[in-house]
Amino acid sequence: MRRDHFTVTVRQPDSFDDTESPRLEIEYTGPTETLTAQLGDDHGNLYPSNMLDAGFRVQQSDDEHEQGVFSLTHRMTGEYLLEVNVEADTIRDVVRRARNADDGNGSYFIHIQRRDDDPVRYEMDALLFYDSDGQLVRQQSLIPSGVEL
Repeated sequence: MRRDHFTVTVRQPDSFDDTESPRLEIEYTGPTETLTAQLGDDHGNLYPSNMLDAGFRVQQSDDEHEQGVFSLTHRMTGEYLLEVNVEADTIRDVVRRARNADDGNGSYFIHIQRRDDDPVRYEMDALLFYDSDGQLVRQQSLIPSGVEL
């Protein structure tokens, strides 16, 4: 899958209740079969949230913007299921909103809109943020309590 088949937004504060977990919205404009195959097993079943890890790594940085890659990987194999170019502030916004949500569970949703099929929706409670050297930036990551890294 090519990264240019994706666009990413975060649901804006005025469009959701403050008690609701934030949502990272990913629109996929490539072939539906390709995305479905990437996000599922050999039998066509989509992987559940607990089989996925979400991460972000800064790729480019200048005085005004940091760009990077958001990815979903298979927890057991480490295989990249999707990669999306996105601004670092978008990911920071998701982490900040998840931490500040009144529901207290520190989670967020990944909502992947497919052109010719139903959307894919994952509820996630972790998002690891890495700098351009590949070092984990804990204060910008969403790490559930009790998780040891």
